[in-house]
Amino acid sequence: MADMKWIEEQEAKIPHGKVRTRFAPSPTGYMHVGNLRTALYTYLIARHFDGTFILRIEDTDQGRLVEDAVDVIYKTMKECGLDHDEGPDVGGPVAPYVQTERKPFYKKYAEWLVERGHAYYCFCEKTESEENAGEFDRADDPCRSLSAEEAAARIAEGKPYVIRQRIPREGTTTFHDESFGDITVENKTLDDQVLIKRDGLPTYNFANVIDDHMMGITHVVRGSEYLSSAPKYNLLYEGFGWEIPAYVHCSPVMRDQHNKMSKRHGDPSYEDLKAQGFLTDAIVNYVTLLGWSPKGEIAEQEIFTRAELIAAFDIAGISKSPAIFDIEKLKYFNSEYIRAMSPESFAAVAEPYIRQSVKNPAYDAAAIAAILQQRTELLTDIPEKVDFFDTLPEYDSELYVHKKSKTDKPGCLDMLKKMLPVFEAIGDWNDENVLKAMTDMAEAEQCKNAKVMWPVRIALAGKAVTPGGAVEIACILGKAESLRRIAAGIELLEKSV
Repeated sequence: MADMKWIEEQEAKIPHGKVRTRFAPSPTGYMHVGNLRTALYTYLIARHFDGTFILRIEDTDQGRLVEDAVDVIYKTMKECGLDHDEGPDVGGPVAPYVQTERKPFYKKYAEWLVERGHAYYCFCEKTESEENAGEFDRADDPCRSLSAEEAAARIAEGKPYVIRQRIPREGTTTFHDESFGDITVENKTLDDQVLIKRDGLPTYNFANVIDDHMMGITHVVRGSEYLSSAPKYNLLYEGFGWEIPAYVHCSPVMRDQHNKMSKRHGDPSYEDLKAQGFLTDAIVNYVTLLGWSPKGEIAEQEIFTRAELIAAFDIAGISKSPAIFDIEKLKYFNSEYIRAMSPESFAAVAEPYIRQSVKNPAYDAAAIAAILQQRTELLTDIPEKVDFFDTLPEYDSELYVHKKSKTDKPGCLDMLKKMLPVFEAIGDWNDENVLKAMTDMAEAEQCKNAKVMWPVRIALAGKAVTPGGAVEIACILGKAESLRRIAAGIELLEKSV
């Protein structure tokens, strides 16, 4: 007999009256892009409607659990600003929020579903994989027709069993999805899926329906791979006499036109993207647009603040078409976010990367960050861009030859020899005075500034491409080191002219 008193108590706890969404990851590793997108959509729907955002950990698949994966989920959500209102770490009115801690609930609801005629005890010998997948021909299953008394007698004898959903043999089931519309399937194509396994644990397909109902979830966001299971979910809701939540099935994120993104194929997780030098805010912005687009006046907008995303997010903007993950597009987003940061914020983010190659504390990391900010696409590019500060690299004198600046080796040698005493005479070594020294030289020589600045910059950095110009580099290096490097440049050119 179903424990109706307990069920009534649980039903009385269910919150009503506002939008409630849930992100329900399995702790099986890092947060891949598709998972992050699901988290973002559930969060944005809740916040857009001033609702409640719930974190639920679905850990019933014990064989796939990864140690510390729950901590990774918390860390990722915190970094991405996905603050949940209810969850294992903050509690809430429908706790617990970890599936294995909810184990007693599922069997009680399954027993009630049996009494309502929408499930049955099955004593057939099946392999575990068959139990999990429901792979058997229900037309040949004798347990469907067992009476309640016969089933109870076998249970009393201690015979092992599973509880299966009783799918109608005839007719059709129609469910509605917010993106895909109404979808109808013939009931004869659906299997009598296992709800409770022999070990007493629920299958995913049963547990998520029970949990969503008990937690008052109004909008269920998940991948389109669950579309085929949705009719069975609908029949469970109908079997219990419960209100069906709004389904929002999201098409997959693809690596290309033909292949889904997959960790197995080396596609990046959120953690990987961070390690590759992408900013969290850029990742969040870009991933939100993988399968969703704004409407109306902001239809062409790409860069959104968190507040703007919450205000603009509309379920109608979610596409039925798969989205292709474009790393080059993400790099564009990243560079836009970097340029938009305050100098202080960028300096704080950039300093660890700067210090990977600039170990000398005499060189100001904030000053180096200032010349990097408008020229950086990925944070991981920074160490190589600034490695010349600590040690002037060995370089080829051919770097002094530059068509656009109209420089050649003899001209550069002459220019460096002229600039060296001018630089030596500067008392206060700062941007203004260093710049004036070079522009005054260009005026005296009746040439363009570039003809002075190119050889000075090459002598200071030993690189054709640098994040800053001659003035910025000279001021960061300081007077003594700048003079030493210019003298070394003169020596190199004297040997090659």
